[in-house]
Amino acid sequence: MTKPVIAITMGDPCGIGPEIIAMALANPEIESICRPLVLGDQAAMERALAVTGLPLRLELLPEGVPPKNTKGAIFLRPLSHLAPTDMEYGGPSSDAGDAMYCYIKEAVHLCLSGEAAAMANGPISKEAMNRAGHYYPGHTELVAELTGCTDYVMMLAGERLRVTLVTIHEAISNVPRLVTFDKVLATIRTTHRSLHTYFRKNPRLAVLALNPHCGEKGLFGDEERRFIAPAVAAARAEGIDVHGPLSADMLFYFAAQGDYDGVVCMYHDQGLIPLKLLHFHDGVNVTLGLPIIRTSVDHGTAYDLAGTGRASALSMAAAIKMAVGMAKTASENSPPKTNKKRSKSAIT
Repeated sequence: MTKPVIAITMGDPCGIGPEIIAMALANPEIESICRPLVLGDQAAMERALAVTGLPLRLELLPEGVPPKNTKGAIFLRPLSHLAPTDMEYGGPSSDAGDAMYCYIKEAVHLCLSGEAAAMANGPISKEAMNRAGHYYPGHTELVAELTGCTDYVMMLAGERLRVTLVTIHEAISNVPRLVTFDKVLATIRTTHRSLHTYFRKNPRLAVLALNPHCGEKGLFGDEERRFIAPAVAAARAEGIDVHGPLSADMLFYFAAQGDYDGVVCMYHDQGLIPLKLLHFHDGVNVTLGLPIIRTSVDHGTAYDLAGTGRASALSMAAAIKMAVGMAKTASENSPPKTNKKRSKSAIT
């Protein structure tokens, strides 16, 4: 496989996104495995290079893809022209929010068209996007809508642990009614299929309980008996190597030791707290079930660090490397290309 094109979205220009992208692309390992194409704002990227002091030149690429040799350069598709007042460090702006949406939309288009093999996202501000009229809880839901996908799963991943979520950005009070047989089974299926495709053949999965001690036979809740255990049984009947429901207070020790390839969690913090304990700096957010490959940093805009050059680029680099690895696996497993006409993009 030739070095794949990875579309990298800048995220919020008011945050650390431009800086961590610059630092990640200065890593020779990244240059050696892919052709990065940054989608963002020229002034914001120039500012990031000045802040970080990196000896990289900025090459504008309004169309097309980067050449095979990208050493010493950042190839940028300028999709916004923000005024200094619209990208001040330390807080969200509506114009920056609209720009973030445009970066993501272009990355999805590049992936659907085949110009890019995968996309890797810098951190966004949900508040800024909402101010601009783009009402999404996060990257996951936005990219799913742009690709026309309804059966998607959020996964957070590192070398030692991978977790997927039955419910994503929901109030804790809403979680019990959202944990249904169909939702748990669909999450198990998508997790199995995606891990099998991109990470490990025939993955071994663990499914967590919602309540303490698996509900203690109904004493602390009965979601395990009514929904989770039947979903696990149905998945096993389909040939999926899945186990559960298992108590969250003990399962992660064994998962981190390598006993499981993925852990299906019932709600956001149940999975993200242990994941970030192990992979605070190098965790990656992956959306499973999409028709494209999409990864992202596993952190926010870090407004307090923006403009200091002190933010860690480890998660950004990990997101790019994971996107490359998934693209390589997909290329190796894909059937031979035909001359069939490409289907129309899901976005307009």
